[in-house]
Amino acid sequence: MTSPLLSAARSFDLSGTRILITGAAGGIGAATARLCAELGATMVLTDIDSFKLESLAHGLQGVAAAHRCDVSDRAAVEHLVAQHGPFDALADTAGICPYDEDWMAPDWNEVAFMRVMRVNLLGPINLVRAILPGMIERRRGRIALCGSIAGWTGGVLAAPHYSASKGGVHALIRWFAQRATPHGVNVNGVAPGPIATGMTQGADYRPEAYPMKRMGEPEEVAAALAFLCSPGTAFLAGTIIDVNGGTLMR
Repeated sequence: MTSPLLSAARSFDLSGTRILITGAAGGIGAATARLCAELGATMVLTDIDSFKLESLAHGLQGVAAAHRCDVSDRAAVEHLVAQHGPFDALADTAGICPYDEDWMAPDWNEVAFMRVMRVNLLGPINLVRAILPGMIERRRGRIALCGSIAGWTGGVLAAPHYSASKGGVHALIRWFAQRATPHGVNVNGVAPGPIATGMTQGADYRPEAYPMKRMGEPEEVAAALAFLCSPGTAFLAGTIIDVNGGTLMR
């Protein structure tokens, strides 16, 4: 059987691909937007930080629109997809990671717990729920969700709400993939280790203890996400790529 990929160059070419990138003002999201722009994608960028989002979008090639959107708000997500879709791919990098040292205390902040779950777990559900039906109807599409090494191991420094939310994302990737794959839609994800972004800045990470003796860079996760949005993933389904510099080898 002949492969549908015509050449190595075309395998990673995003020309003609309309991608929704969430969390685009963050370190990994911004790096993903820049790389996808270089690869020829047309992008719709979202984040809750309007100022940083506008700064990123200014002068970046291929930006069709940039809008503030809270992924935990189902109505807002559905409005965004209806207004700016259809999409050929989704790269969801939106997420929060509070470092809560007092999680065992009797008055541990359950409000913070639910906020993490709404953003990190309900957010991907809202996004896929809005974007997947159209992909299934067209029988093509690629979805890349962002898990974490914390979803496998309980985390390096992460609190339990973050670890639990990312473990949930890993399960969702496989749950969605089981249902999307027969319809020509590829659902996969990434599981980054500690990455040098605003999310980890100020936390007590110790890169000297890691196999590569350094934190990962946002661009290194972006490369995996851009790949998962490319034609090169034609035979990948339910896969979670570990981007952790060997901190976890499974």
